This record gives sequence, C-alpha cells and structure tokens, in this order.
Amino acid sequence: MSEAALKALGEAIRTRRGEIEGLSQEGLADLAGMHRTYVSEIERGLRNPSFRNLFKLAAALEIPLSDLVAQAERASASS
Repeated sequence: MSEAALKALGEAIRTRRGEIEGLSQEGLADLAGMHRTYVSEIERGLRNPSFRNLFKLAAALEIPLSDLVAQAERASASS
C-alpha cells in the first residue's frame, strides 16, 4: 500500500473518530482491543494495519469497513 493510501486511510479513521462525540484515540484503541500508540500510528499513516485490525477499527467506529475504505480511496485519488 502506498504512503498516500496509508495516510488517507488514517485520515478516514481520524475523521470518523471525530464524528463520535468524546471518542479519543485511547477510547478507540480500547474498543478495538489495540494499544493507543498503534491507533495513533495508523491515524498518522505510519502503520499498515492488517485486514483483521481494519475490521476491528471499523466495528469500534460503528461503520462498515467498505465505507471506511471508500472514504480513503476517494481522498487518495484526489491527492
């Protein structure tokens, strides 16, 4: 996955997290069963999360994974 795609995915996750009132990185990490620093690195485009972890994040964010990926694809294509 390209660096731009990873950054777009991280931004899509961060944007969705921001839409959920009061959901911090730590809160998202707890809901997804991950460490806060790992979620931070994903949001900054520094990590390439596994398919399994993407499903966990999408579930914690209460959004279909396909919607999350579509948002990232749109952002990546426009940059």
